[in-house]
Amino acid sequence: MDFRKIFDTIPEEFDKWRPRYCDELFIDLIEHSKLSPNKTALEIGPGTGQATEPILKTGCSYLAIELGENLAAFMKNKFNSYDNFQIVNGDFETYDFGQEKFDLVYSAAAFQWIDEEIGYPKLYDILKSDGIFAHFAVASGSRIPGLEDKIQEVYAEYFLPEIDYREYMKQKKEHSPSNREKLSQEQLLEKYGFIEVECRHYNKTREFDVDEYIAYKFTHADHITLKEPYRSKFANGIREVVINYGDKVTLEDDIILYLAKKP
Repeated sequence: MDFRKIFDTIPEEFDKWRPRYCDELFIDLIEHSKLSPNKTALEIGPGTGQATEPILKTGCSYLAIELGENLAAFMKNKFNSYDNFQIVNGDFETYDFGQEKFDLVYSAAAFQWIDEEIGYPKLYDILKSDGIFAHFAVASGSRIPGLEDKIQEVYAEYFLPEIDYREYMKQKKEHSPSNREKLSQEQLLEKYGFIEVECRHYNKTREFDVDEYIAYKFTHADHITLKEPYRSKFANGIREVVINYGDKVTLEDDIILYLAKKP
């Protein structure tokens, strides 16, 4: 299986447990891109729509491109009541947009899966002049002292996935020009011709009980590939740690919004 399609195996679980983004981010994005019913927006890799509905509600002409067949079908069912909703089941790297250009192109925690030397030039090409690119990312950590260290002990003992996401991304980046040049995300966007590059941060808190936290863990890319007996041992290890720390996990999300403009 193409590892980029790993989330396509769990559309319902993905929709239930993957993090949403805060209202403040969407307010800023919509204002920054001047999104309105006479504008066009493309979302790359929407998953099951964690970042979709606020954009649809602007009335803009919305198109999504989603690699996973099951995820695309899930999106169609979820948003079919919106007249301005369209989705293509395809690969952004190879899909031919023809002469179509967009006022906003955005991606929520998906653009890192796309080959740099294909993705950024293509992104630049399909944006209109003065068009906006936005990329969301989330960094999460527990606020409970000592909990993360204990969880990492469980990882060290039982986490042996078929495909390690961090190793996969490391190898992918090793062959990219930006990695050789040690470029930050902002510098990378500037390298490919974007201007007015900026980064904004937002904060949000999520709370899980032990079963919810384990279910959430198994929606991460390499966790999905974890096979028995390690899958059960990993889940039981996480369960024991969380119960010992009060049966609750509170995650503090640092939601990162990168914005850039095509001249």
